[in-house]
Amino acid sequence: GLTIAVIAALFMVWALSGCGADDAPQAAQVSPPTGGLTVRDPWVKAADQGMTAAFAVLVNSGPRDVTVVGAASDVSESVELHEMAMQDGGMVMREKPGGLTVPAGGEYRLEPGGDHLMLMGLDRPVQAGDQITLTLTLSDGTTVEFSAVAKPFTGAQESYQPGHGTGSMGD
Repeated sequence: GLTIAVIAALFMVWALSGCGADDAPQAAQVSPPTGGLTVRDPWVKAADQGMTAAFAVLVNSGPRDVTVVGAASDVSESVELHEMAMQDGGMVMREKPGGLTVPAGGEYRLEPGGDHLMLMGLDRPVQAGDQITLTLTLSDGTTVEFSAVAKPFTGAQESYQPGHGTGSMGD
């Protein structure tokens, strides 16, 4: 509906106006590779309720493309594979048809302002520092489980913290 499009548009503006979300590189906890697919630098945006998003770099060291067709988490009713796409002249967030294909010997980035995993219907708050377990389902029926750390993602507010700069707003 319209509300999702408005939220998605606001999220885009907010995500694109921030600096990079790459803090110190973190070692990913990854289960044994399935078909060569591993998960690097996974993180989840902290959120009190409703929905949130998970991001990571999916790395395929195998000889064949790997397609992620589904996902699940231990904190939400469902997880959808989402993309940001142009629709009716604006960016919208929507389910990605056909899943996420990670090319053989390549990687697929899930990042703010781009494709991501949308955790729908959170059953508890996701607070900074929480470890969230996510499971990806591949087109061949195998699964890849990994743990992602929750981080506050403040994007646009980074350079507008109180106490920085001088004078009042109207100079």
